[in-house]
Amino acid sequence: MIVKGAFALASRGRLSVLIFHRVLAAADPLLPSEPAAAQFEALLKHLGSRFSVLPLGQAVRRLYDDTLPAGSLAITFDDGYADNLSIAAPILHRMGMPATVFVATAYLDGGCMFNDRVREAVRATPLDRLDLTAEGLGVHSLASIEDRRVAVEAIIGAIKYVPASEREAKAQSVVDAVGVRVRCDLMLQRSALPKLFDFGLDVGAHTVRHPILANTVPTDAWREISESKSHLEMLTGRPVPLFAYPNGVPGVDYTRDHVRMVREAGFDAACTTAAGAASAAGDRFQLPRFTPWSRRPANFDLLMLRNLRRASVTCA
Repeated sequence: MIVKGAFALASRGRLSVLIFHRVLAAADPLLPSEPAAAQFEALLKHLGSRFSVLPLGQAVRRLYDDTLPAGSLAITFDDGYADNLSIAAPILHRMGMPATVFVATAYLDGGCMFNDRVREAVRATPLDRLDLTAEGLGVHSLASIEDRRVAVEAIIGAIKYVPASEREAKAQSVVDAVGVRVRCDLMLQRSALPKLFDFGLDVGAHTVRHPILANTVPTDAWREISESKSHLEMLTGRPVPLFAYPNGVPGVDYTRDHVRMVREAGFDAACTTAAGAASAAGDRFQLPRFTPWSRRPANFDLLMLRNLRRASVTCA
């Protein structure tokens, strides 16, 4: 059995950062990678037996000050879903674990990101076949829940990397095609942001509209980065020193130019979605993060140990 001491030994001088998006009230076959509340709580209990969970900002400072305790880990959420507050925050608070929620500000007040609009449209429709040929998105069987999951992933994959305005239009075309009214109000209210602090959570910036920065003209990329920071600071009355790149794959979703913009906007550190654990030898504006796909403790332990040894990828 892998014990806490093994993780402490493997993680000396390294910081593990976990990335989540949502914690659901119950399992959702259209969101198989998102944990339900009971799964999330069980995972946190397991983490607590292996790691010391620190606030991300504190952990990053201590990593680069060479004072980070062995076995340190930070928890993050991307996008700003309402269930981060209603479901995840009480569990984290009960377990005595902090976290950082990276918020895309355009979707506050019950907004809906393009991927969720597609998912909720496919969920809601009574159709068993969805023809999106006119939108260049193909034809999809919706006969089973698995067919619907496959269709959602295919449609999202097809539109993720188009320019932000076109992406929104294509997502809306899916909504228009399903023949029913689609309700999609999944994100935090701006008035709820201060409540995150009551549970020991911090707020970080995740741009305004969650564009793929590498496909965004520089002036718009700068606006997305800098305005997300200033807007969140206005809403919370607190500094927002941490940033997460949308989608976050180095060299694909963001470039060195965007790393420079994040630094110049006044952030202290930034997170990617590249695997690996952070070290003081790495770029504090390109911190790797690990997605805990496995829900089985033994598999999770092995994946975490492997991730601690992995060299993280950054933009050259």
